[in-house]
Amino acid sequence: MLDNLAVGRKLRKFPKAEIKKRVVDAAAILGIETLLERKPKALSGGQRQRVAVGRAIVRQPKVFLFDEPLSNLDAKMRVQMRTEITKLHQRLQATMIYVTHDQIEAMTMGDRIVVMNDGVVQQNDAPLKLYHEPVNLFVAGFLGSPPMNFITGTLKAEGDKLRFSEAEGGTINVAFPAAERPAAREFIGKQIILGIRPENLDVAKFNRPEGRAKAADNAFPAIVDIVEPMGAETNLYLQTGAHTLVCRSQDSFDHREAGHRFQFQINLEKAHLFDPISKERLPDEGPAKLDA
Repeated sequence: MLDNLAVGRKLRKFPKAEIKKRVVDAAAILGIETLLERKPKALSGGQRQRVAVGRAIVRQPKVFLFDEPLSNLDAKMRVQMRTEITKLHQRLQATMIYVTHDQIEAMTMGDRIVVMNDGVVQQNDAPLKLYHEPVNLFVAGFLGSPPMNFITGTLKAEGDKLRFSEAEGGTINVAFPAAERPAAREFIGKQIILGIRPENLDVAKFNRPEGRAKAADNAFPAIVDIVEPMGAETNLYLQTGAHTLVCRSQDSFDHREAGHRFQFQINLEKAHLFDPISKERLPDEGPAKLDA
């Protein structure tokens, strides 16, 4: 493996002493000093990945390019290597361009993420900015696991509120303060898409399956179709009549509660509205006046 790490510098006719120093330094950074005498076939997948990174470190480049480096590793090894590459970035303070289809890798490792679709840049921003303020449906749906829920419906003016009603007889019927959604005014009487992340959708605290629901601008009934206990949280797959939604709840559920009807609440402050034609997210802030 020592020769594998050194091959690039050998081809460039670097002095042997400098090559050895660079190889030893790179091995120390990656924690593979004890593996230098091993053959490649004697290495695990994660160790081979470190050797590939080590060859780049030995060259001392100003920019690293990683093209889906973890795609062939198992889930546990991917988590480990994500941590290793992040530590490497912090230690070397070098620019790293990391290409991946895995949004978890992008969110956990990137200082800045460029989201592309069919070769076109959709958004270039910090990870949390992308997550909380996606510019369009593609970005909103790409980031997040489970992904954002998209609900098609229509808007109507209702006093100082804008009421969203789910299409095709669905059960979602919620109202936004109009002053907080000025850009949505032009969609009154038209189709619009409501986006809500699973963690911003939860079981209403005021009901159980047999109880009566309180009226609320952000509440709606739905049937729990599938329950996925995850330990600290539970993923609930809901049927509203027109859509299947995912709710990430902190409450404890088990599989026996599948098939029950619950009331759910949307955190409307964190909900998004999208233009169904342009696919762009509507801005949230600004003054608004609605005609009666």
